[in-house]
Amino acid sequence: MNQVKTESIVAISLMEKLKCYAQILKLKITVFVVISAVFGYFIGAATYNLSEIISLVIGGFLVTGSANTFNQIIERNHDKLMTRTEGRPLPQNKLNVNEVIVFAFLSGIIGITVLWIALNPLSGVLGLLAIFMYAAIYTPLKRISPYAVFVGAFPGAIPPMLGLVASTGSFGFEAGMLFAIQFLWQFPHFWAIAWRLHGQYQKAGFKMLPYDKKNKTSAVIIFISSLLLMLSSYLPEYFNVTGRIATVGLFLLSCLMVFPAFKLMQTQDDKYALRVMLMSYVYLIFSLLFILADKV
Repeated sequence: MNQVKTESIVAISLMEKLKCYAQILKLKITVFVVISAVFGYFIGAATYNLSEIISLVIGGFLVTGSANTFNQIIERNHDKLMTRTEGRPLPQNKLNVNEVIVFAFLSGIIGITVLWIALNPLSGVLGLLAIFMYAAIYTPLKRISPYAVFVGAFPGAIPPMLGLVASTGSFGFEAGMLFAIQFLWQFPHFWAIAWRLHGQYQKAGFKMLPYDKKNKTSAVIIFISSLLLMLSSYLPEYFNVTGRIATVGLFLLSCLMVFPAFKLMQTQDDKYALRVMLMSYVYLIFSLLFILADKV
């Protein structure tokens, strides 16, 4: 009778297990996402409610952590093939997969429930949509198409919009503007990361742009995507969502990404992809700060 070969789980201490779950949650990224949602709340709120903010932080943290956990469950065998991810808990057999699946479902269910009940149903729906699109659509699509980021940009753009919806209880034009800016931001950010990790992604079977090789065409696409982000700087003011402070701030921040993207297009040098990636993080936080400052 044939026996199924299973990999044994490595024995670890409680503290090590907690560290593993922090990795499974992608703790730093999750905190970053929650901060962007809180900024969205402040942008939309006429008055601030501490219990709502706490509920948003808890619900947002659990929903984001759930999506990240599902992502690592699905990609665990591919993560083994990448230097960047081979040390994660699941590829290292430090956590039981079934245990992590239960954790992912519980985190998602509790997070969505908190957003739905403590804030409003629309916030809960957005939380559910973010998990589903990220885990069930974007994650498997990364191995099929180099343009999977177009799908991933939807759940990636939800957090600030969710924060605003949490404060207003409705989806209006202001929420749409936040979503649009965050949506456009995804492309230069993730394509710059994919450029830097091109060899590792290929080895693991991920068809992220650039897929076949790092070439001028891929660099041009990254430059155009950063240019579109720059051109979007005036949209919030044009539609009377914000004023001149936000416009100038968004424009200057986008310049920080456009210039290295232009140099990447000229040289195809990895260091400029790194600069695009780093400046994208600066853009993410300070763009929300400028919009918030314009609303005060």
